[in-house]
Amino acid sequence: MRTILNIIWLIFAGLGLFLGYMLAGILLCIPIVTIPWAIASFRIARYAIWPFGREIVSKPTSGVGSFLGNVLWLILAGWWLAIGHIVSGLLLCVTIIGIPMGIADFKMVPVSLMPLGKEIVSRKGAFDRTL
Repeated sequence: MRTILNIIWLIFAGLGLFLGYMLAGILLCIPIVTIPWAIASFRIARYAIWPFGREIVSKPTSGVGSFLGNVLWLILAGWWLAIGHIVSGLLLCVTIIGIPMGIADFKMVPVSLMPLGKEIVSRKGAFDRTL
């Protein structure tokens, strides 16, 4: 079932999100100072293209640097990305088949707001981390 949802997601939302996050990552690689956000953008792009069966978890080793970077990201770009995910999630929820994809879009809102200090793992890996 996850594969079917991922294929439908790829067609209707995933490819556009993937390309957007990849473009942002490439642009963020130009100034050396923004490379940590570029890496986070590439990580989100990999999640955005194939989200079903994976979860976003916090890294327990992230520290003050991640927090400060997330505050800066939130002010400059996070709000716009979150609004985009919310709007596209609502549009996807208009149809019954789009509801799971809309929920997946809503799950990307927290990582689009604060991408540093996050990790994307398989659903089994996310369960193992909580034990």
